[in-house]
Amino acid sequence: MKTITIVIPAYNEEKNILPLVESIKNHFPRERYLYELIFVDDGSIDGTLNQIKETTKHDDSIFYLELSRNFGHQNALKAGLDYATGDCAISMDCDMQHPPRLINNLIEKWEEGYDIVYTRREDNQNASFLKRKTSTTYYNLLNWLAEVKIEKGTADFRLMDRRVIDIFTQFQENDLFIRGLIPWLGFKQIAIDYEPEKRLSGKTKYSFRKMFILAISGITSLSIRPLYSAIYFGLAASALAIIAIPIILMSYNPHRHIAFLLACNLTTIVFFGGIQLTVLGTIGLYIGKTFLQVKHRPIYIVRKSKLPKKH
Repeated sequence: MKTITIVIPAYNEEKNILPLVESIKNHFPRERYLYELIFVDDGSIDGTLNQIKETTKHDDSIFYLELSRNFGHQNALKAGLDYATGDCAISMDCDMQHPPRLINNLIEKWEEGYDIVYTRREDNQNASFLKRKTSTTYYNLLNWLAEVKIEKGTADFRLMDRRVIDIFTQFQENDLFIRGLIPWLGFKQIAIDYEPEKRLSGKTKYSFRKMFILAISGITSLSIRPLYSAIYFGLAASALAIIAIPIILMSYNPHRHIAFLLACNLTTIVFFGGIQLTVLGTIGLYIGKTFLQVKHRPIYIVRKSKLPKKH
């Protein structure tokens, strides 16, 4: 029988562990496949790790990785996939928003010959207008700047064939953005649409600040086009400044020349200062990423583990 690995990063999800395990067991086609669950505790400070260890006592197919601290969702997900031994691996979140009932659908598409089966979240009408609008704007901006196209609503709920996993484990990028790397990999892919469930317990770990950092990370990890955009931005600003010269001269008033000159100077300084900071910030971001990458530090550290044996 083929083995399916299910990788689940967890950070302060104490009350979601047992319900998630039960739901996976209820929906997993155990009559046709073997399964192994690998929980990755990403430095939780509540009872998440204890709950995970408790489940391993009652099911020999459940395993765990305990990271030495919180390394972030993407790195925790990478850690779980690095240790997956199944013929394919399914990654999903621990908050029950990725419905386990879709596991069978993912496997069916895999058996049809697809190497990657990813999920595409349908618009949540319960979300605020601002959140839906910013999400749409982000994906439009990302696809304009990035070298690969990422469909709106794609999530880290996906199935990857063993061949894809073996290649993915070779990645050692310091700043991971997995949902951008998946379309970059190529292979035969297909999407499944789904409606996210409500979070079972706890609060979302993605604050506005973390979402903003993830958005910037996604853009800068996939392409250097923002650097080209900075050049275009600078050239456009210079062109506007040249066009503005005759307008400023025509509006000159000799009776108010001091105030006029002060306003012109202040506007010019602020305008070009803002452009310079934007361009330097963009360049600095890429230099910073390079600085972190060349250190070759591990993207996660495992403190303790209980892992499946290699098949």
